[in-house]
Amino acid sequence: MNYKKVEIKKGVKLHLINTEKFKTNLIAIMLSTKLDRKNVTKNALIPAVLRRGTQNLKTQEDINKRLEEMYGASLDCGVDKTGDNQVLKFYIETINDNFLPKDEENMLKKSLENMLEIIFNPYTENRVFKKEYVEQEKNNLKQIIEAKADDKARYALNRCIEEMYKDKPYGLYKYGYAQDLENINEKNLFEYYNELINTCKIDIFVSGIIDEKTEKIVEENEYVKKLVDRDADYNKFEISAKKCDKENFVQESMEVTQGKIAIGLDLNISDENQRYATLIYNTILGGSANSKLFQNVREKASLAYTASSNYFRFKNIILINCGIEIANYDKAIKIIKEQIEEMKNGNFTDEDIENAKKNIIAAVKAIDDEQDTEVTYYFGHELSGTKQELDEYINSISKVNKENILNIAKNVSINTIYFLKN
Repeated sequence: MNYKKVEIKKGVKLHLINTEKFKTNLIAIMLSTKLDRKNVTKNALIPAVLRRGTQNLKTQEDINKRLEEMYGASLDCGVDKTGDNQVLKFYIETINDNFLPKDEENMLKKSLENMLEIIFNPYTENRVFKKEYVEQEKNNLKQIIEAKADDKARYALNRCIEEMYKDKPYGLYKYGYAQDLENINEKNLFEYYNELINTCKIDIFVSGIIDEKTEKIVEENEYVKKLVDRDADYNKFEISAKKCDKENFVQESMEVTQGKIAIGLDLNISDENQRYATLIYNTILGGSANSKLFQNVREKASLAYTASSNYFRFKNIILINCGIEIANYDKAIKIIKEQIEEMKNGNFTDEDIENAKKNIIAAVKAIDDEQDTEVTYYFGHELSGTKQELDEYINSISKVNKENILNIAKNVSINTIYFLKN
């Protein structure tokens, strides 16, 4: 695998991942912009509207027919939240040219052209988005937003984040808000779309069996040529230390058969290199089946159906997630807090550390087993301004010692405890 990054224009970058592990090429285009309450719902709506048609492929049926002609290529799009950025994501996966008949046209070129057309040459009527498309996608997005409480575990985590980052960008829901949809129409959405594509950070990823011609194909594409230089309007990730002196407790009631606990932990660290020790800390605390939370809250005390934790590097926080019998809340919280204290007191073994390292290293080695995972890995580097190959990542994990992990543990504080009950 070979990775190369090229700046096509200011704020527009091409990322080439040359790999022979797959029979497919994956093209991913990311439009990154600052999370903002004013535009969060519009950003969530735009990919769905763009997917409906282009000037040359006027309907979704036309697009699907084109994909079928491309040996059943798959197209996907959506929106995500990465740190304080909202990212509009577009993917197309096609069979690599090496596995097609010799007289077949350049499939990589065709894929790029179709993907770029969908993003930068949308179908319009009277110089605005088609009203029917916008209204239909507004209804679809409204259903997604209103269904966010259907997955209670995910809902609890989102609510915990909202409370931790009240009135801050990261507290916004990535799909936006139903009340905003009332004021969005085909005209103001198209005006905002034009503003977005002229100001956002654009990253074009191409993964597969590629050569030097790929760079030229992208640079000479008619839509890429039309892109203007920009001071990309996005938030570059920078690690920031956070310490909470007072726990925030939030309790909500809903029709649930199982209680949901979400606990947000702040990390009072500011060195980017400490993320390796933080990964191991999190794995020992709640990131594996051998973790303290899983073993003590779920297995030994039988208080939880689930008990785990995740490290969110782009916000320098850890989120704990537990599904419990509602009557077990006090006992569960007591044991969870005990595990956090156990970590601070250094009550974890060398075997715990080695097992955690093995889990993390196995996950790192698997990154290049999936094209989209590999793209996500390098995109994270782009947003953080770092660069690290997988073997360097593994080496950094291997070097972490108990003292490094203790330093993380002593700088952990509980920010918010969120409890969803009936």
